[in-house]
Amino acid sequence: MTEAAISEGLRIATAGIVGAGVMGSGIAEVLAAAGLQVLLMDGAPGKAAASLDQIAVRQRARAAAGKIGPEAAEALISRITPIEALEGLAPVDLVIEAIVERIDPKRELIRALEGIVGRRAIIATNTSSLSVTSIAAAAEHPDRVAGYHFFNPVPAMKIVEVIRGAHTLPEVESALVDLAKRFGHRAVRASDTPGFIVNHAGRAFGTEALALLREGVASIARIDAILRDAAGFRMGPFELMDLTGLDVSHPVMESIYNQYYQDPRYRPSVIATQRVAAGLLGRKTQRGFYAYEGSRQIVAPEEASPTSEIPSSIAVLGDSDHQAMRKLLEAAGHDVSSDPAAAHEVGGLVLVGLEGEDLTGAVIRRGLPPSACVGFDPLFGLDGHVVLVASPATSPRAAGAALAVAAGAGRKATLINDSCGAICQRVVAMIVNIGCEIVEQRIASVADVDAAVRLGLGYPHGPLEWGDRLGPARVLRILDTIYDRTRDPRYRASLWLRRRAELGLPLAA
Repeated sequence: MTEAAISEGLRIATAGIVGAGVMGSGIAEVLAAAGLQVLLMDGAPGKAAASLDQIAVRQRARAAAGKIGPEAAEALISRITPIEALEGLAPVDLVIEAIVERIDPKRELIRALEGIVGRRAIIATNTSSLSVTSIAAAAEHPDRVAGYHFFNPVPAMKIVEVIRGAHTLPEVESALVDLAKRFGHRAVRASDTPGFIVNHAGRAFGTEALALLREGVASIARIDAILRDAAGFRMGPFELMDLTGLDVSHPVMESIYNQYYQDPRYRPSVIATQRVAAGLLGRKTQRGFYAYEGSRQIVAPEEASPTSEIPSSIAVLGDSDHQAMRKLLEAAGHDVSSDPAAAHEVGGLVLVGLEGEDLTGAVIRRGLPPSACVGFDPLFGLDGHVVLVASPATSPRAAGAALAVAAGAGRKATLINDSCGAICQRVVAMIVNIGCEIVEQRIASVADVDAAVRLGLGYPHGPLEWGDRLGPARVLRILDTIYDRTRDPRYRASLWLRRRAELGLPLAA
């Protein structure tokens, strides 16, 4: 059969789903909503019929709530037919496997399906982490096999990754993209690489938070609160790992790290390894990074940060963007100077804006008296949650004074231990950097990377969009500063980022 013959029949009207679990039933639901006839099959007797019953309950509840017309709900339900045997899938134009996430069962299924469906039928795998090329290697015609990776819950997560294996025909990839438009999802195209787009781009958030925890920069609750309040994430990284289950998220971290031959950018943490071994998996075990009563998170009270009286003099210093802090304090009625001599006055406080730097390094570079200095993040949180940084030499008086000054200016403030790039700069710069790597490796386009991260991970911005908001040159400085201080290759900047930053070009153009 020629490639032209395959492309002649790629208008998809009938689909089969193998695997009637949460993912399979969700895929069946969105396909039926788009008007396709769907055959739902599962190896467990009665499971496909039970899944259809659950779909019917959900759709009728939506109709009762006025979210969909009763006729539309019943029409959707009628378009899904449960079947008990693979042979019933013979007439479909597309079959999507959504079975257990192990390569051998998937290969066996692909091989069996080739003997049942027509040559023009597309065979897609919903794998989230396995190589599409390796799965397709079991097929006699791997050119019609592609990845079609949905996210849970499928009806609500309006994104699907379309993954081309080594042999996947462009016509097959395009047909799956076109189908996604019909059921209202954003299709993003990815090459067959570890983690595809979403799981690859998501590596920085959790792993960098675990690194911050290991270094003693701040507590779990404080890291979560800062990344929510100051950077705009919907959930903190530890809240997210508890929701997903550490037994799910940690193996993904290890898998991508190992599939990229231990690239330090993706390095997991021994903290997660130990917690998995201890069964501290998150909400499902009622104990993870937090404790739970049912679905309610129990947050232990934080030890109160030191506070003290307003300092006798305040100086605000910084290499960039520190003027916003000065204006904030002046609006609160403080006399603020840019003279570091204030640090030598009795009761004086010097606030140092940090860009990628740790406070210790900034104090030594500027020749400031360490005990009077407190760092702050000038890029994130000044409008709501100020992040203050104490070096090992910062005096309790200076730390308390900085907190008192922030509170007097009407801002929530959190004092953390010394860290290159504080918390938000470090996490966001790594997110941008990995996004740049994905584009550099031609895994996906700029537009698809940004869309995948916004829709699949719920970040406030896509990585390249976020890099442009901060400025590519600034993101590069943050990464280079962290790398120069730590000598950890984890923070080496993508050449794709470096070249654009040096040329003054945007990332998301």
